Amino acid sequence: MKQYLISLYQPDGPGRPDPEALGRIMRDVYAIRDELKAQGAWVFAGGLHDASTATVVRVRNGETLITDGPFAEGKEHIGGFTILRAPDLDAALEWGRRYAAATTLPVEVRPFREEGPS
Repeated sequence: MKQYLISLYQPDGPGRPDPEALGRIMRDVYAIRDELKAQGAWVFAGGLHDASTATVVRVRNGETLITDGPFAEGKEHIGGFTILRAPDLDAALEWGRRYAAATTLPVEVRPFREEGPS
C-alpha cells in the first residue's frame, strides 16, 4: 500500500470555530482516526501550533539564515496532518473528502514518493 499525506489548511487570523463547534469537529476527526486505525490504514497524525510559531531555516552561500514565521505569506497555513496507507489515490481522496467534511477546511491529499534503491 502507498502512503499519503492529508494536510488540513486553516485560515489565518480570526474565524476559528467557537468551543462548541470545535468540540463537534474534533469528535468527527477522532471518529475518522479511529476508523483508519481499525482498517490498518492509520500511520500518524498531528495538529500544529499557529503559523506564527514557525521558524524557517535556509542555507545560502554557506550561511545559515533563520527567520521567524512560515516560509510563505498566505491567508492559510497547515493546521494539522494525517499520514495514512491506502491502496490507491481514489481511496486516499475518499479519506480526504471525509476530513474536509468533518473540519469544513480545505484538504490536500498527496502521495509519498516511493523510496528507490539505497
